[in-house]
Amino acid sequence: MVGRRLQFEMDELDEKLIALLRHDARRSISDLAIETGTSRATIRSRIGRLEKNGSIIGYTVILRSDAVEAPVRGIMMIEIEGRVTDRVIASLGAFPDISSIHTTNGRWDLIVELSAPTLTSFDAILRRIRLIPGITASETSLLLATPRSTKARLA
Repeated sequence: MVGRRLQFEMDELDEKLIALLRHDARRSISDLAIETGTSRATIRSRIGRLEKNGSIIGYTVILRSDAVEAPVRGIMMIEIEGRVTDRVIASLGAFPDISSIHTTNGRWDLIVELSAPTLTSFDAILRRIRLIPGITASETSLLLATPRSTKARLA
């Protein structure tokens, strides 16, 4: 059915396999089999099933700049006037300091994840964002620590 998302049950092996692939999607089938204590055929079959059922939809390259955290990180909640959300999102997309833009419900229309090398540059980015036509209010919180994340990190 178009637009309907199917749900697939994952067992402990599937979850462990996905965790290993999130950390390094280029790991060999042999390494994954050793790490999970299963055969290469089982791993190959599981990966194929996870791809076929849509649980795994692709693999990507992570650039060093994406994996190294900037010293100053934050989230900015943004309120937008009227029906200019698409235009505001397009404007925000031009900021290299913004790593994610999320639409949401409730008080705020967008949540933006951003980073900068210093507090001064972070402040400058916030000022530029607030000048985008259509943004009527915002609230920003600095991220102090990230105890858990599925994003790759360089060791």
